Amino acid sequence: MNIPVIKGVTGQNVANSMTGYGRGEAGGHGYQFTLEMKAVNHRFLEVIVRLPKIYGIFEDRIRKIIQQNVRRGRIEIYLNIKETQEKKRLVKVDKDLVLSYDKTLKELAATLNTAYEADIYRLASLPEVLVVEEPDMDLELMWEVCSQALSQALEGFAVMRRLEGSKLTEDILGRLDLLSAEIAKIAARSDQVVLDYQKRLQERLQILVGETILDEARMANEVAIFADRASITEELVRLDSHLLQSRAAFETDEAIGRKLDFMIQEMNREINTIGSKANDLVISQIVVFLKSELEKVREQIQNIE
Repeated sequence: MNIPVIKGVTGQNVANSMTGYGRGEAGGHGYQFTLEMKAVNHRFLEVIVRLPKIYGIFEDRIRKIIQQNVRRGRIEIYLNIKETQEKKRLVKVDKDLVLSYDKTLKELAATLNTAYEADIYRLASLPEVLVVEEPDMDLELMWEVCSQALSQALEGFAVMRRLEGSKLTEDILGRLDLLSAEIAKIAARSDQVVLDYQKRLQERLQILVGETILDEARMANEVAIFADRASITEELVRLDSHLLQSRAAFETDEAIGRKLDFMIQEMNREINTIGSKANDLVISQIVVFLKSELEKVREQIQNIE
């Protein structure tokens, strides 16, 4: 199956969307196969195959091919088969069964002391006396036709998921860039937080002690304690790492949805920690914005394979 490689706006590979639709048709050996497949979001891979019972042997084969091409999503497959040529059908009589019916009915009539007259049409209507025999089918030849329809459906399905995935990839990468820019603002602001604290501390102490000379060493110690407690350097480093890994995931051909979901959880954890430690209005406002954007990214990731 030759699926075109679709590139995003920056030239990188794009993720697959979990939603998609494909349809394939193929004919041969007196049959026309129509196969449709559609997919919706699912945490794992679930394949549901609906086909006529007589072709049940195809179900496992179809399922295995889907598993080789799709990693996540709930896939529903509908297989419709029509005859394109008239088939020679024969009616078979179960002679032993009809004779047994006749004998039993005679015995019943004698037991009930009533007259019994054999009626060939009534006997023929009894269960399993007449059986319509279908001509033998070469299921292997039919599978060749079925697999052609399946391959065609998979190609259309893959292209649709790739095109939708390219839009999702563009949106997510754009939001990750926005997150990086806002996190850079926090990093730039973090040093100022300590300076602002030091200034406020000096002002408050000066009011309290009046003209008394401040103990600079003690005040420096208090500022150092605050700086250590309010330090968000580790959180910023981890955030940068998570963003880098999230972008790198799009450069692979693997299923990345669950990995990205984990990364979003970790980023949200780090941002919450920054919000609780920073003790700064400007950083708090940025944190609120970051959490809002992360939720939008998380929603989009739910659509990625």
